[in-house]
Amino acid sequence: MKYLLVALPLMILSACEPPQGGEPVTRTRIDGQAEATPSPTPSETPLVASQVESACRSIIFEDTSLTHCLAVPSRHRIRMALASDEGVTYRSLSAYSRSRDPVEMAFAMNAGMYDEEGQPIGYFVVNSERLKALNTNDGEGNFHLKPNGVFFGTGDSWEIRTTEDFLANVSDRPEFGTQSGPMLVIDGKIHPEISQDGPSRLVRNGVGIDDRGRAHFVISNAPISFGKLARFYRDELKVSDALYLDGNVSGLWNPATDRLDTGAPIGPIVAVERKVSDDE
Repeated sequence: MKYLLVALPLMILSACEPPQGGEPVTRTRIDGQAEATPSPTPSETPLVASQVESACRSIIFEDTSLTHCLAVPSRHRIRMALASDEGVTYRSLSAYSRSRDPVEMAFAMNAGMYDEEGQPIGYFVVNSERLKALNTNDGEGNFHLKPNGVFFGTGDSWEIRTTEDFLANVSDRPEFGTQSGPMLVIDGKIHPEISQDGPSRLVRNGVGIDDRGRAHFVISNAPISFGKLARFYRDELKVSDALYLDGNVSGLWNPATDRLDTGAPIGPIVAVERKVSDDE
């Protein structure tokens, strides 16, 4: 499964990804195809990309194209999403995008592993309501490659902890939370079971928290190993903790650049919303 590659130099937060005015918008898809749709004219819909700066930047790391999206507590709020108010599980970023005003959104990604019905298999909290309890079971697959972990937060405070740490030290229910695995970086060190550059290569995404409390969401635009993704978090983003969210089904909705990835059904979604100031 492939993405379109964007040939850009390695620079963190270096350049926006907006399409050229008047040119067709290319939507990347999980299956590697591209579908061109005309850019809307001012008389049809607001040009979101011209009004809102993208929170996401395309970069190259060790010859692999990545998209790095930055959430800043002073400018963004984070929520989890799974289903509509009617209880219908979204199962895609396309369905979720139809429920939201794109001007309010910074970006959204898939955010954790799930069962055949799209329900999270680990801890999951939406609007302070716990939909799934913490999963401490042993098992096979990436989720159970321990230590796994929890990405969670309330208000402007966002954290990533290993599942064991979360169980031992977090007693208050957060406003949002999702459990996934494995951890990519733990206290500044790469997960002990992750090799330098293993044979498993998939489109993958993750999240990391830096020492300023900012959340770094990364999705590869081409197949990538666990080791390379973990190194990017440790060496380039300098985060102390990073959590793998998923692979193969990974997707991004970035309204500012009209990117809306499609593909296999997904489950949990993380939504990063813009905080609107009084003068906007």
